[in-house]
Amino acid sequence: MSLEPLVVVLGVVLIIEGVPWFLSPRGTKRMLIELSQLNDSSLRGIGLFFMLAGLFLVYLVKTS
Repeated sequence: MSLEPLVVVLGVVLIIEGVPWFLSPRGTKRMLIELSQLNDSSLRGIGLFFMLAGLFLVYLVKTS
């Protein structure tokens, strides 16, 4: 089993995560301040949504 796909995925995730910090550091800071004011259950719901969306995208790619 090759680690190449995992390293590529990790690289893409780091690129995507870095874009907001590069394009708008001030806006990213404001967003983090607003997110820190949400309660834990709301943040868990947001996290669950993103995990399920990611799982769905992987499923779509793997089945086609």
